[in-house]
Amino acid sequence: MITYDFSNRVAIVTGAGGGMGLAIANIILNSGGSVILFDLKPEPDNLAGSADQRLYAQGDLTDAAFVSTTIDAGAERFGHIDYLANVAGVLRFGDDVSLLDMDLAVWDQVFDSNLKSMLHTARAAVPHMRDAGGGAMVHFSSTQCLRGDPLPQDAYSTAKAGVGALSRSLAMQLASDGIRSNAIYPGLTQTPLQARWDTDKKLAEAGSCVPMGRIGTAEELAAAAVFLLSDGASYITGTDLVVDGGLLLK
Repeated sequence: MITYDFSNRVAIVTGAGGGMGLAIANIILNSGGSVILFDLKPEPDNLAGSADQRLYAQGDLTDAAFVSTTIDAGAERFGHIDYLANVAGVLRFGDDVSLLDMDLAVWDQVFDSNLKSMLHTARAAVPHMRDAGGGAMVHFSSTQCLRGDPLPQDAYSTAKAGVGALSRSLAMQLASDGIRSNAIYPGLTQTPLQARWDTDKKLAEAGSCVPMGRIGTAEELAAAAVFLLSDGASYITGTDLVVDGGLLLK
């Protein structure tokens, strides 16, 4: 297991109430860092670190004023901001279907949650990163946007494709400020969003589609994200990292 020292570093992590966001936050907290945590859900009871290391904000990331006010408050409390992990997103099973048939209100809601929310966090975080002399961002896309699907989720796939474009654009714009931006494309991963895989049999069936024979864990995706944020990735920006157990090979 790779170990990190995030002492005197401050991160923003969205979707930190569970799954990959919680796993990322806990790695940073356990490594001495401080975290500004966002989620719609209440604060989980298995957050690492001490209360002094954490600022938990329960609310809607599509609310630009809430996002900017919270990030400014976190910067004031912890002194600076170094990292941004855009992890939060939604799946609308049953409603998010082919664009030929979809209720356009669903399209807008999925885009707001999965893409526009990242605009809000980046706009609020970048000025603080510039003040700190640099920083790093990682944005979660999905392998879903890199392939077709016989059961389309067109709003989700299209929004997640936009995440990659957003990340690369920020990488180019902010390189001279010492701010890096990268995107992660998870494959099948066991998180609270995937509550449909609620038995060992269903997990095994899902994993049978993957060359490695299983679906990924939140901790495995978090490990990739934390590496991209860390100084170990100091010369990596504008990259798209697929973490999928070989799913796209098929």
